[in-house]
Amino acid sequence: MSHQISVFDEAIERLNLYAAKANIDPQTAKMLLHPMATLETHIAVRMDNGELRYFPAYRCRYNDTLGPTKGGVRFHPSVTEDEVKALALWMSIKCAALGLPFGGGKGGVQVDPKALSKLELERLSRGYIRSMSGFIGPDIDIPAPDVYTNERIMGWMDNEYRMLFPAVGQSTVTGKPVALGGTLGRQDATGRGTYLCAMQLARQLNLEPDKITVAVQGFGNGGYHCARLLSEAGFCIVAVSDSKGGILSNSGLDIPSIHQFK
Repeated sequence: MSHQISVFDEAIERLNLYAAKANIDPQTAKMLLHPMATLETHIAVRMDNGELRYFPAYRCRYNDTLGPTKGGVRFHPSVTEDEVKALALWMSIKCAALGLPFGGGKGGVQVDPKALSKLELERLSRGYIRSMSGFIGPDIDIPAPDVYTNERIMGWMDNEYRMLFPAVGQSTVTGKPVALGGTLGRQDATGRGTYLCAMQLARQLNLEPDKITVAVQGFGNGGYHCARLLSEAGFCIVAVSDSKGGILSNSGLDIPSIHQFK
């Protein structure tokens, strides 16, 4: 029987490969082979029908050499500890590559958020913060939005943390609504990053945007804003898809109308 390599093992293999190619100091590379701390909990949520359900939850503080760890919290049925550790490793590398005063962290809950009511989702979000309350903080580890989490969920998490620690203020959770202390531009930041990469690639290939067709897989918050910005820049968006289906038009799609319909 073949052994299936985990996403974290794959991440470590890549780290070793590229560390050798880039002549990274062996001690530095060795330090990145091991996460600093990983916490697994089970969040108890009282469902609307009175049932008590438990959801596996994780948080990894991978490396804080450059500062407090920072990274998103994802809600997804396939979340595992190995996935969270791999994502936290990549966050550590991304922050270091950009010279940011942060280490890498990541979190997740094994749940299908689409199957929960808004009240159940709020209880889960607040439960995540209670279960991780001794593991996060403005000088320790800073959660942010990720897959299937958004500014509303970050607002619930921030509010829960401030109820537990009133003296801390609004500095523990990022990605909150602007009205609750969030930052302007955060909502489209992920999609804008992809858009900027596409613009740079077009320049390097010496191609005009109107000569390029684009397909966007994943028409959530990140995918929508990426498609919107590319469309506004002149790219022809011919296809978008999400977990429920997709749309294709060789002549191009009207991104705002599709988003409004969805």
